[in-house]
Formats: sequence, C-alpha cells, structure tokens
Amino acid sequence: MHVVVIGAGIIGVNTAYYLNAAGCAVTVLESNAGVAQEASFGNAGVIAPGYATPWAAPGMPGKILSYLFKADAPVRLRPSLDPKLWLWALRWLRECNLERYQRNRERMQRLAFYSRAQLHALRELHDLQYEQSQGYLQLFRSARDLELAEPGIAMLSAANVRHRLLTANECREVEPGLSTDDFAGGLHLPEDESGNCPLFARQIKDLAAARGVRFCFGMKAGAIAADAKQVQVRSGTQILEGDAVVLATGAASSRLLRPLGLRVPLYPVRGYSATVAVREPTYAPQHALMDEAYKVAMTRLGNRIRIAGMAELGGHAGAPRQAALATLIKVARDWFPGAADYGRATYWSGWRPMLPDGPPVLGATRQARVWVNLGHGSTGWAMAAGSARILADLITGRTPEIALDGLTMARYA
Repeated sequence: MHVVVIGAGIIGVNTAYYLNAAGCAVTVLESNAGVAQEASFGNAGVIAPGYATPWAAPGMPGKILSYLFKADAPVRLRPSLDPKLWLWALRWLRECNLERYQRNRERMQRLAFYSRAQLHALRELHDLQYEQSQGYLQLFRSARDLELAEPGIAMLSAANVRHRLLTANECREVEPGLSTDDFAGGLHLPEDESGNCPLFARQIKDLAAARGVRFCFGMKAGAIAADAKQVQVRSGTQILEGDAVVLATGAASSRLLRPLGLRVPLYPVRGYSATVAVREPTYAPQHALMDEAYKVAMTRLGNRIRIAGMAELGGHAGAPRQAALATLIKVARDWFPGAADYGRATYWSGWRPMLPDGPPVLGATRQARVWVNLGHGSTGWAMAAGSARILADLITGRTPEIALDGLTMARYA
C-alpha cells in the first residue's frame, strides 16, 4: 500500500514513520523546505498528558471578556467579518460547561498518555536525545488562579495521575531559580516532561527516510481526487498517486477538505514564542513550567529557554502583536529574572489548528481513501506519536490500542 502524507510537521513526520513501520510505502508532501517549519517550530516543548486540557473550560468566556482591553491578555479576540470565526466561537462557547469540559479533557488525556508511552518506546528503540527533561510545574500567581484550576486537579486525582500541590517555598525546592516574589503556589506533575520538538521531528524524519520514506519538500498540495481505486494529489503540474492520503496539514486542512465535501470546524489560532540563551544556569529553569495566569510555558532546551503561549483568534492578515511578544518576556522575567539577557531573545509567531471542543480528529472520512490526523492545537507535540500510531493501525487494518470514541470524525457527523 502506498500512502501520501500531506504535511511534515511533528504530526506528519510521525505519521510517515509509523506507516512505514507498518509496511506501507510512504511519500510525504511538504510546502516548506524542511520538517517542523510551522507550528511545530515554535512549540513550547511540553509533553504533559496530565495538563492536556481543552480551551473550552468553565470560566473561560468570562476571562476572555475581562481580557478585552488588556494589552497583555493571554487570549485575545480580533473581531472580523469572517463568518467562520463566529461559527467557531459559538461552538466553543457551547463546550465551556463543566460536563463537556470533563468529557473533552478525558479524551485529550487518553490520547496524550498513550502518545507519551509511544514516544518513550521510540526513544528507547532508537536511543533518541532531544534535550528532554523530566517534571512539570504549574505556577499560580493568585488564589483565583488556583481556584480556577480545581476542576482539572480533581480530574488528575480521579485518573490517578501523580501530582502534588506545593507552597511557594516548595516550588522553589523544585525550581531553585524561581523569583523570591510572593505567589500562591504550584502544582507539580513529576511524570510529565519536555523536549525539543523540531529536533525530535528531524530525527524521526531521518529514521523514516533511511527506511525508504520519500520526502518531497517545496511542494504545496493542491486538489485531491479520490475514488474506489486510488487517490491523486496535485502539486503544481505534478500528480502523486497512492492508495490513501493522510491530511496532517494543520491550519491548511480546511482548504484541502472543503472541495471533497468534508467540513471540520478547524480555525487557525495565532501563537507566539521567544527563545533566549541561558546567561546564568543557576537562575534558569531546569524543567518545564506554566504560568497559569498568562498561559505561558517556559521550557529549558539545552542552553536555551523557550517561552511560548498567547493565543489570538481572528485578524489573519495582521502583523504579530508586539504586546504579545512583550508579555512572553515579562512572564519569564517575573519568574526567572536573572536567567538570561531577555533583550536578546528571538521570536516566532504562527498558526495552530484548533477545534472548538479540544481533541483532534483521527481516522477515516466519508470520502474513500482520505484520512485525517489534525486539529491538535497547542498539544501536537504531546499527542504526535500516539496519533500517528493510531492512524497507521487504522489504515493497515489493525485495531488501535486505545478507545477512539470522541477522537474521530464521527463527532462532527
């Protein structure tokens, strides 16, 4: 069986690897010059199944309204006349009650925990090193931040996920470089981890290529034609033929699915990241952390610190907001003031493909031979290996190792 995979981000590269391991011939079509050049490039680096959670959560609509006039808002709406934006926002609002939040979070965590197990198996099998570190610390600036986190903490307990609420001083025992300023405390998840997502993607690409996977860079996927016998993917004047196609195309997926009569409520959300060299290791983070108030993650990647977060809906044509970039630096300075010369940071901004309820969609579509692996939002790195293994199992007729209820196109039927 020959499978064409569209997209060579962290999702597409892993999909190609697992399809090849399952015995398929694989061609990967990527418009950029290399792997992990878009959302995967600016990834925060966090692999935290215990923290995998949907945006649509109780209290979030009120928080977003309170952010409307704040330049440093972690989530920002740029109003536009785009009807797709408002349809997405209405779907998102419907998912913000406690019952739906708990259901969606369970789906995301089920996939994320499975994915972490697959990632560990890959790491052991190939002796991969990608600047990984162990442990994740969620930081609460105020008692209100802690209160809003209570439903998620309750779910951790119900799922038997190891975690511990810490005082501010106990947080400093985990992260000695933390600021001496007062804060409400933290939540420590010792089994969660972090790592360099683009570095890992390049390693998996090299492994797949060595085993015969063909990577076609600088080729943008165009029209897809599929029938009972084959699928064709057009790129410029070229046509690639295969037995199946997998869309791992992130924010570009809607453009390719719509002509096939397939609609997924996917919307691109702009995210930001900053990277800065460590100046003083003693005062720098050793693990992955999350500022719960600003929804900004800080990750140690070798001799660098990655600071990532912020989210903007709407305003596709607008330039990156300087206020958002400044907020990233503010958060890092607040927690680790002596770690780096933050004035020398480099910045990234790009689009993450978000679904209103949170979990991605995996598997077959009602169009013969067309499969999807998309909608991971900001948790693509945490779900990549598991999602790819599931796709490979489904395409080759094997039964996936976890239940797929709530993770397939059926939920949008």
